[in-house]
Amino acid sequence: MLPLEGITVVSLEQAVAAPFATRQLADLGARVIKVERPDGGDFARGYDEAVRGISSHFVWLNRSKESLTLDLKHADAKLVLHRLLEKADVFVQNLAPGATERLGFGTQVLRKKYPRLIVCDLSGYGSSGPYRDKKAYDMLVQAEAGLISITGTEETPCKVGISAADIACGMYAYSGILTALLVRSKTGQGVTLETSLLDALGEWMSYPAYYTFGGSAPQRSGPNHATIAPYGPVRSGDNQMVYIGLQNEREWKKFCELVLKRPELFADPRFDSNTRRVQNRAQLDLAMQEIFQNLTGAEIIARLETAQIANARMNTMQEFVEHPQLKARGRWREVGSPVGPLPALLPPVTMENVETVMNDVPALGQQTDAILGELGFDGETIAGWRREKMI
Repeated sequence: MLPLEGITVVSLEQAVAAPFATRQLADLGARVIKVERPDGGDFARGYDEAVRGISSHFVWLNRSKESLTLDLKHADAKLVLHRLLEKADVFVQNLAPGATERLGFGTQVLRKKYPRLIVCDLSGYGSSGPYRDKKAYDMLVQAEAGLISITGTEETPCKVGISAADIACGMYAYSGILTALLVRSKTGQGVTLETSLLDALGEWMSYPAYYTFGGSAPQRSGPNHATIAPYGPVRSGDNQMVYIGLQNEREWKKFCELVLKRPELFADPRFDSNTRRVQNRAQLDLAMQEIFQNLTGAEIIARLETAQIANARMNTMQEFVEHPQLKARGRWREVGSPVGPLPALLPPVTMENVETVMNDVPALGQQTDAILGELGFDGETIAGWRREKMI
């Protein structure tokens, strides 16, 4: 039995945060009904056409879901949604602030009408406060949370290359929903929960926030560690980038002896403590580069492995897709989609005796007729709604 088998999730979702949360639930066996606008659906469907004509974000976030199209401004569409919620366990939404209230599906209304329903609201900045109605996208929240200020080179601040705020918010929504299901199993009552991009990313920013309490914020240091050296990339003679990380003086000694093959550097007064190595980072980088420019990337990694120094190659995305560790551990599966079979990574948690659900990525409205029929609506009614563009 799948952990969430028998749980039904209805989601008014778009973009990344809420779809990421509900996909995790679908992975564990929940039935996720994704309610989309008939005129284009989740706007993430149009982010790009990189996956044989469909959006890379949408493929990533929406496998194993059912797509139901509804124009919720239509009175009959609201009747349909209420019928869904009568039997649902979880309702998730990340529409614009106040949108569900205007549609008649605000949290307080739903909790009163459906006492066992778990209602999860995701937003940019939360349901109160001066930023409540401010538009929020991932990059903007990275900026508001200070993440961009500590990311990048000394000269240029940069956003993180993935949707860090969205992913953080989605993961907290996912864990919150699982906790709410446990609470309901004990009390018999639903739970209201909310999370926001700023709150979620704010938790991840706690280390630099505490560091700042000491008087100054962490400095941007590009690919290097701000307070440890050597800890960052080196370039080989064949133009490969190899990342290295040292943690203590014992490793520094082995690094000098077995990797650089210059044991005298261990006691060099410029480099004989981590503090001095950081202070003299430019000289240290020059000393390392004089050696590494005569070695290939493979040779550098071989020396690092011999010395048991932590290291990694800077892979391209294609090299990541072809990563031998993922292949050896069987982490790739295949899922269906409107454009045919597509590769998909298994979720990161492997659970004993549980085979993760890896079903199709739905086309817009693919399950509409089936879901409406299941709710008791006849073919003539469904055809009429289609003519009216309600579905």
